[in-house]
Amino acid sequence: MNIIWLGHSGFRMEIEGAVILVDPWLTGNPMFPPARRAEAIGGATHVLITHGHGDHTGDAIAIAQELSIPVVGIYDLMSWWEGKHGIATVGFNKGGTADLGGAKVTMVNACHSSSVGGEDGPVYAGHESGYMIAGEGHTIYVSGDTDIMADMEWMGELHAPDIGILCAGGFYTMDMKRAAFAARKYFAFKTVIPCHYRTFPALEQDAGALRAGLPGVNVIEPEVLVPITI
Repeated sequence: MNIIWLGHSGFRMEIEGAVILVDPWLTGNPMFPPARRAEAIGGATHVLITHGHGDHTGDAIAIAQELSIPVVGIYDLMSWWEGKHGIATVGFNKGGTADLGGAKVTMVNACHSSSVGGEDGPVYAGHESGYMIAGEGHTIYVSGDTDIMADMEWMGELHAPDIGILCAGGFYTMDMKRAAFAARKYFAFKTVIPCHYRTFPALEQDAGALRAGLPGVNVIEPEVLVPITI
């Protein structure tokens, strides 16, 4: 299994028979080198979206059209995009599980907001979500944009993820200290990878507080397009 950061909250996950692009915002992302776009998306089989904000959905439609692959996410947004853009989608909802090339992807709750830009302001884009992605003997918790939630207790107990990809930049989501608290209290991660940080000055720029708050856990600060092999 390879987990490859695309900057901000974007990841390329090579797992089972799938290559899943999670929240691929490449165009205009200050963390992502534009010249390496083909490398980042090559061979992708699915695009997986946590919520509608532009820093998560930015390149989703273009990639789906270019590679003729489906976009996967909350039913409301997927139905709208399929009708508006003519792309293939897999629209499901919280508690549901989609089989993506052998990887079992279960949609779980998140605590944030979700909209896309419209002519008269933000347009509702279905609820924000996270995912449990199971495959190759591991379960990855992709938190999406969220704060700490009491729901994390049952999510940790039921799904028992060993890898956490946690938003941790603060300001728009939980910060490093809050992410460490959530991971300590509700999960038993062996590996934690922070995201949604370093992109803008308002966000945290390193994961020192996360690492300090999770002794015994392998906290990996990702580098763009450098594979984390698990």
